[in-house]
Amino acid sequence: MSALDQPATASNVVTGSAVVCRGVTKEFGSGDSVVRALRGIDVDVEFGELTLLVGPSGCGKTTLISIIAGLLDPTEGEVEMLGQDRRNLTGRKLVQFRAENIGFVFQQYNLLPSLTAAENVAVPLLVRGQERLPSIQKAVEMLDAVGLGDRANSMPSQLSGGQQQRVAIARSLVNQPRLLVCDEPTAALDAKSGRNVMGLLRDVALSSNRAVIVVTHDNRVYDFGDRIVSMSDGRVECVEERPSNPHS
Repeated sequence: MSALDQPATASNVVTGSAVVCRGVTKEFGSGDSVVRALRGIDVDVEFGELTLLVGPSGCGKTTLISIIAGLLDPTEGEVEMLGQDRRNLTGRKLVQFRAENIGFVFQQYNLLPSLTAAENVAVPLLVRGQERLPSIQKAVEMLDAVGLGDRANSMPSQLSGGQQQRVAIARSLVNQPRLLVCDEPTAALDAKSGRNVMGLLRDVALSSNRAVIVVTHDNRVYDFGDRIVSMSDGRVECVEERPSNPHS
C-alpha cells in the first residue's frame, strides 16, 4: 500500500457533497473602496471527484478556496465543509478541524528554509504530536510518491522551483486529508511533471471519503477534472460535469 493508500473502487467511494457553498460573498475594505471578490457563489464539491476552478486572474478563485479551506471568513452566505457548518467552526476548533481534515497547496510554497525536504513534509504530522522518526519516515514515503525520494535530505535552497512545488504537494498529502485544496499546483512544473502531479492528485480524489479542488490556468490538465467550475468577476459562470473522465 502506498503513502496515499489504495485508490477506492467505484463501490466504496463516499458519495455526496464534501463542500456546499450557497450565496457566498466576500468583500474587502469598506465604503467607496470596497472590493467585492465574490458575488453570491453557489457551488458543490463532491466526494470521490477532482474539481477544477478555472477563470481569469482576479475572478475570485483563490478567495473562494481560501474560504472553503477555512483561511478566510465569508462576508455572507453559507459554507458546509465535510458535513460541518462553517459558522460553528471558530478559533481553536477551526484550527484543529483544518489540521485534521484539510490539506492546502499554496501558490507560494511556504517551505521552511532551515528544514530539509523530509522535515518540511513531516511538519503537519509533528504539529499533531506524532513522534519524529515515524513522521520523517512517512514524509520520505510521500516524497517518493511525488518523485523526490532521492532529495529527502536536500534543503529548499538546493531544489528547483518545480521540486519545491512537489515538496509542498507532498506536505499537503502527508496527513491524508479528506479535503485537498490546491492553488496552481502545476504552475512551476514542466508538462510531464505537471501531468504526474495531477495524476497523483487524481488518485487522492478517487480515494474513499476524499475530495480535491484545484485552481488552475493550465488547460493542459483539464482532462483530469471530473467537474470544471468556470468563474468570472466573482461569480460562477458554468459548471461542466465530466462523468466519463478518461483518467478514472
